[in-house]
Amino acid sequence: MVDFADLKASIESEHPGWVVWRSDAGRWYATRSGDLTDAQLNAGLAMTLASDDETGLRVQLDEQARTEGA
Repeated sequence: MVDFADLKASIESEHPGWVVWRSDAGRWYATRSGDLTDAQLNAGLAMTLASDDETGLRVQLDEQARTEGA
């Protein structure tokens, strides 16, 4: 099994500007390290993402990256 610290570091290196953590209940979260404008929020960007697992969080982060690039 891969260590959470290694997974966290991997995700954060792939998605700069995000801080990743896992709750005591096992849910995965990522929060932006900076603020978003109202226009960015209205365009579909999120300040915080949540998922039941690492894979789901990575999918959401990839979607956010695509939205930012649009």
